[in-house]
Amino acid sequence: MDAGPPPNLFKKALAEGRTQIGLWCSMGNCTATEVLAHAGYDWLLIDTEHAPTDVPMVVDQLRALTGGTASAVVRPAWNDAVLVKRILDTGAQTVLVPYVQSAEEAARAVAATRYPPNGNRGVALIHRASGYGARIEYQKRADTEMCVLVQLETKAALDALEAIAAVPGIDGLFIGPSDLSASLGHLGHPAHPEVQAAIADACARARRARKPLGILAPVEDDARRYLEMGFGYIALGSDIGLLRQAAVRLRRAFEGVGS
Repeated sequence: MDAGPPPNLFKKALAEGRTQIGLWCSMGNCTATEVLAHAGYDWLLIDTEHAPTDVPMVVDQLRALTGGTASAVVRPAWNDAVLVKRILDTGAQTVLVPYVQSAEEAARAVAATRYPPNGNRGVALIHRASGYGARIEYQKRADTEMCVLVQLETKAALDALEAIAAVPGIDGLFIGPSDLSASLGHLGHPAHPEVQAAIADACARARRARKPLGILAPVEDDARRYLEMGFGYIALGSDIGLLRQAAVRLRRAFEGVGS
């Protein structure tokens, strides 16, 4: 085993400008995640904000990704150093931090992923990320493989896009279309022209700032449009959404049969 952390292939891909296609994992189920791990996606998001997923379930899903094509991205429930610390100790190297609205909040997210003196991540010698102590250089080299993505989910966050993008250690930005639509006064309507105009403007500004921008786009036409705009990484949907769509489509094929 190498003495340090494994290379962060997702971070490397973003830095090289390679588009990354992903999927959301909201079930908290390691079997579902294991199936998706071998489906050809570049990254899978393990969600702990809007999913009933706790740290032991994150560990199970990280194990389920072993041997697959997808890199793990984990979303903590909040921009909280304790939550981030626990996720990183499981072996996660990329976090998507929700509801970041300023450069100060972005800097706080980065600090939670760095050991002192570069940040305030708590230090433990034996955990899954360090190979339970086998990666003896883990603490010295972990910071270099950390990837921090922050979600811009409000008008205030979009107004601060350039300042957030300029924070050292921020590897990518991410638009949260549902919360953004609510912030702009269009709750439940991310397709509203005002919301879509704000998303297009954010993409153009992120490109000028040379910072990869991501988004969740479960509608295929939206995803293709965002790719044409220049989004660097996109989640095409979620495990729950795929299950429901397939189940409804199959049942409708037998309309009129049964009770």
